[in-house]
Amino acid sequence: MDALTRARIIKTGWDIHREVEEHLLRHSAVKDGPSADWLERQRLLLADMAIHLLQTALRPGDIELDKLRNSLHAILTISDGFLPQAGLKGATATLYLEERDAPPHASLM
Repeated sequence: MDALTRARIIKTGWDIHREVEEHLLRHSAVKDGPSADWLERQRLLLADMAIHLLQTALRPGDIELDKLRNSLHAILTISDGFLPQAGLKGATATLYLEERDAPPHASLM
């Protein structure tokens, strides 16, 4: 991806992030309140975290692994509420292991 396209996508991401976060901060739902309100708040939070993942993935230079881990942890945890049968929260257990302690994995292509 060329630098101009990357910069444009990152800027658009910040614009979207600002709007989603404004709605999220104004949303008054609480976990023990009406479930439809809570789920709507969780959807906004999921969108916010997805935008953070976009920003982390497209930022120039090496990917910041701590930010990647944090975004993935949040996305999996929130998504677990929508897909409880998938065990997504459990998938977060190994995100913060030191690389030497992690199970072997296939290298990136």
